[in-house]
Amino acid sequence: MIQFVLDNMHNTRLLAMIFAAIAAGATVLTLAMPLVISDPLPKRMKQVALEREKIRQRERERLARGEKVTLRQSPKQYMQNAVERFNLRKWVGQEEARLKLIQAGYRGEAPYVAYLFFRMVTPSIALLVSLLYMFLILNLSQPPLIKLGACILATYVGMQLPWLFLKNQIQKRQLSIRRAFPDALDLLLICVESGISIEAAFKKVSAEIGSQSVALAEELTLTTAELSYLQDRRQAYENLAKRTDLEGVRSVCVALQQAERYGTPLGQTLRVLAQENRDMRMSEAEKKAAGLPPKLTVPMILFFLPVLFVVILGPAAIRAMSAQ
Repeated sequence: MIQFVLDNMHNTRLLAMIFAAIAAGATVLTLAMPLVISDPLPKRMKQVALEREKIRQRERERLARGEKVTLRQSPKQYMQNAVERFNLRKWVGQEEARLKLIQAGYRGEAPYVAYLFFRMVTPSIALLVSLLYMFLILNLSQPPLIKLGACILATYVGMQLPWLFLKNQIQKRQLSIRRAFPDALDLLLICVESGISIEAAFKKVSAEIGSQSVALAEELTLTTAELSYLQDRRQAYENLAKRTDLEGVRSVCVALQQAERYGTPLGQTLRVLAQENRDMRMSEAEKKAAGLPPKLTVPMILFFLPVLFVVILGPAAIRAMSAQ
């Protein structure tokens, strides 16, 4: 087989037929792919409904047995013991971290304890691995002071890893909310103009927007609950703005607070805010599209241009080699 391929490397007609067959197969596969792939959303919704019924049945059985039911997840025992033993709340604890954990979707005491635990564990692991690598595995002809400095740098990076992970989760969550928020405002506008109360409107929108953004549906559901039990309704809107930390959501929360305080109509305000958020989403997409050509320069030089040269100069080189 290899000898056959080598013997026919100069056969331009055979090579053209092979490349044409590959291109035709790729075209057929591309056109048939949307027909083969099915929408997994109905199956997922059915699984969620079945799982919800199982959870309800399990909680009813626990209530019948008289067990204590809690919605908050308790922290791991070994993490809790480590945090309390080393007094990590005082040394590596950050009040800003609690807000950042909420913005990333981690609520309760368990995520905060896990964050403090990993703030202690990751630098220790990084220090141990860097010491083993620098002084035992890697034979560098460098002074011990430079090796020790590299180990300290690795320890600092290990200490910042939980914070970097948290910032990455916040960015992903904010991106999901930002993309779905204009559509949520349109649904909220329809609900408000139809005469539905703001609590019912939030509940309806959270149920409809879940297919686009689970994070936004979760925040709206939590806001609905806060509007029901908080004495000051404006606090619920302020909490929504803090949990999302987005300018568009903050503007809507200010408009809702003004409507609660002065009784101003929400219809025109929500319509303007929905258009502004949609324009912001479009401008962000245009900004990414404008920044694409500079990012493609290096991949084109490294990957596209050599292939292009091979395609253009390949037949000439083959003819020159065959002529000799």
